[in-house]
Amino acid sequence: MRHRNVGELMTREVVTVPGSAGFKDIVRALTEHQVSAVAVVDGEGRALGVVSEGDLLPKSAGQGDFPGVVPEPDAREHEKAEGTRAEEVMSAPAVCARADWTVAEAARLMEAQGVKRLLVVDEADKLVGIVSRRDLLKIFLRDDDTIRHEITADVLDRTLRQEPGAVTVEVTEGRVELHGAVQFKSLVPVIERLCRTVDGVVGVTQHLAYAVDDM
Repeated sequence: MRHRNVGELMTREVVTVPGSAGFKDIVRALTEHQVSAVAVVDGEGRALGVVSEGDLLPKSAGQGDFPGVVPEPDAREHEKAEGTRAEEVMSAPAVCARADWTVAEAARLMEAQGVKRLLVVDEADKLVGIVSRRDLLKIFLRDDDTIRHEITADVLDRTLRQEPGAVTVEVTEGRVELHGAVQFKSLVPVIERLCRTVDGVVGVTQHLAYAVDDM
């Protein structure tokens, strides 16, 4: 089965700033390009880190005096509040992905690192794109007919060699429903698991009978 990769979903035109970029230059870049984060790169285009709106907020939070209302910032937030250049306020090191990664690989890294976006780099760590959580969710916009065809052709036919028509597939808003019969009971969870890995599938419900209980 073919899974969509990061390279197909990422944004290639990335808004970047050098590490020496001033605070106001960063805010200006965010505003003019209507993005929530910019990538920080060195002179050769290698990814150093990310400056997001959240990285800049400590500056605003530190401009008031509200004792007992706003929690005291931790050391890193204090550094960011004092920072005036991209290299001082960025989140670093950059959390990066490769263009050939699958959506699942990218999503797992985002979750593990607690980030909203990944910088996409090549073998030399040079920036080639950026992928956000919203980008990864685009796979769930695949239409139902495309998902049904992929399950029928790739999962049932080419991968599992099931008899044509033995299992019927219905897809509604990404929800897959399987009907029919297979030879062995052990095939049922395999079919269900493989269907769940198809890009765009939201859930799977199976109503499959079997001829032989080999479990």
